[in-house]
Amino acid sequence: MFRYYLKLGLLSIRRNPILSTLMVAAIATGIGACMTIVNIDYVMSGNPIPHRSDVLYHVQVDSWDPHEAAEEPDLPPVQVTYRDGTALLAAKKARRQVLSYRSSRVIQPEEAGQLPFEVSSRSTSADFFSMFDIPFLFGSGWDVDSDESLEYVVVINKEINERLFAGVNSVGRSIVMNGDHYRITGVLDMWDPTPKFYDVNNQSFGDAEEAYFPFSVSIANELSSDGNTNCWKPVDEGGFDAFLYSECIWMQFWVELHGADEKQDYMDFLNAYVETQKALGRFPRPMNNRLSNVMEWMDSQDVVADDVQVLLGLAVLFLVVCLLNTIGLLLAKIMRRSGDIALRRALGASRRAVFSQYIVEAGIIGFGGGVLGIAMTWLGLQGIKGLYGDFDFVTKLVTMDWLMIFAAIGLALISALGAAVYPTWRACGIQPASQLNTL
Repeated sequence: MFRYYLKLGLLSIRRNPILSTLMVAAIATGIGACMTIVNIDYVMSGNPIPHRSDVLYHVQVDSWDPHEAAEEPDLPPVQVTYRDGTALLAAKKARRQVLSYRSSRVIQPEEAGQLPFEVSSRSTSADFFSMFDIPFLFGSGWDVDSDESLEYVVVINKEINERLFAGVNSVGRSIVMNGDHYRITGVLDMWDPTPKFYDVNNQSFGDAEEAYFPFSVSIANELSSDGNTNCWKPVDEGGFDAFLYSECIWMQFWVELHGADEKQDYMDFLNAYVETQKALGRFPRPMNNRLSNVMEWMDSQDVVADDVQVLLGLAVLFLVVCLLNTIGLLLAKIMRRSGDIALRRALGASRRAVFSQYIVEAGIIGFGGGVLGIAMTWLGLQGIKGLYGDFDFVTKLVTMDWLMIFAAIGLALISALGAAVYPTWRACGIQPASQLNTL
């Protein structure tokens, strides 16, 4: 029977091409507007590391000004000081721990004719690659000994490897950066988490860094941070060393903890550490340590802006308006065919048969609206890219994967079927006797 209803639906659409086109256009317009914002919200709020997000925790300790909170309402700083970060790292109380900060370097190619160029980099500790499950094309990261011995090593990404070494295995070779020679231990495969969860304080939708170094080497070379740096008290005179031991926050600290017991043990350790620092005259604020897993951390930092949620609500309302128009068009179309419906009922068709026929027809219209809606969604995303293309992160937000494509078609079908319920119910209520005398 479905094939028969499908045939009837196609014949009905062909018999009323203008009205059918208007219904498809109304659904497609609503789907396009709605899915454009849904797609952006989906990318922004997605889990960037779903298989490990529940065991990775961002660490916060409240070393801030006693007279005001670092973040309202009464939240600790989002980053840690150098002295706290290195102390927590040296304690090794978690399965893995990562201390890092954003930096930059200038690569000086050895090939004749190649000009020096700047790369974004991250100064970090050895566990960074294993803890965040980063894929390698060649080689691997460095080990803890390299951190402690100030070994000049580097991990570069695939793009830098292609630019300097034509994409071949470059592990063991060296590159010159800021006048120093660094030995390559690994080349990353494609890795660009969205959002950049491990450092949402510095361009949460920016690209992953191009090169990675032991933070101990960066500190020895007095390489400052390119990210956010905030201080609640002035830095004493004494240059870079004074800055290191100031109360300025500029580094991110993450730990890997499995299960509630490990999390509680680490929180107990943090509390004990803060008590020790209080005895030394630091941490004037009340105890306020935090451990937030990946999704909790992104939520607390409002990675998905409130503006996006407002736009999403408006887009849904626009879709509802389009569906109301579709209901009106469907109702007009069905009422125009009341004579045909009455004849079918008089010949023995049940209400269920009539209902099934028009629901299948609505499904065809919904499918057409979904396909056209995908095209309109793509145009909407390209429009956003054109308006805000100067911001590099926008490119990440205007991509559309298969899940969103299927979601657009599914939403269109559900919307069309939902819009068809009332007109179809009206069609089922038509009494044959009331119309047969007009045929």
